[in-house]
Amino acid sequence: MPAKPKTEFSLNQKVVYPSQGVGKVTEIFKKEFKGEMVYYYKIYLEVSDMYVMVPVTQTAAQGIRAIVPAAEAKKALEMIGEDFEPPTSDWKLRYQMNLELLKKGTIQDIASIVRCLYHRSKVKELPILERKLYDNAKKLLEDEISEALGLPEKEVEVMLHAKLEPLGIKAEKKANVFDDDDDDDEFEDEIVDSKDDDSDDDDGMDDED
Repeated sequence: MPAKPKTEFSLNQKVVYPSQGVGKVTEIFKKEFKGEMVYYYKIYLEVSDMYVMVPVTQTAAQGIRAIVPAAEAKKALEMIGEDFEPPTSDWKLRYQMNLELLKKGTIQDIASIVRCLYHRSKVKELPILERKLYDNAKKLLEDEISEALGLPEKEVEVMLHAKLEPLGIKAEKKANVFDDDDDDDEFEDEIVDSKDDDSDDDDGMDDED
């Protein structure tokens, strides 16, 4: 039987599972997998109310990490309020870029997603996929900062909003200047064009087949 590997996390330790949320190590155990005994972490994810089992040797590959120190959490919070270059107006490209950041899962990456999408939402309403990504990243950021600073989640939520709102005001002022959004406009144009075509071709519909 293989020796127990060195475990990075301890029992009852809070950890961050990228794209999933903050979790708690509830058990470290071994079980047979493909004829070998493998050590696992059992992690409880409160946000989704579920348990996941992750091999001890695979945590780094999956991006699972410890909660950041308080100083790093405060740095991420300050980052939220910093000015930055407006994101691309191509929502599909923006979504993929932010999704990759979420998978990397550092607190700076998560803060960057929240800042980017909040800023963008003040220019134009986010598509559904991006809205879900924003909500996921914001919840993850709030939970980790709450754990790192030992503050209630509601208090952290207020702190985040206070940092984000100045960006929102700036975004509203700049909206008519830099917004050349092509994300949903093309779909709206297609709908309008389709209606126009239908009204022009009503008499010829039966002949098109």
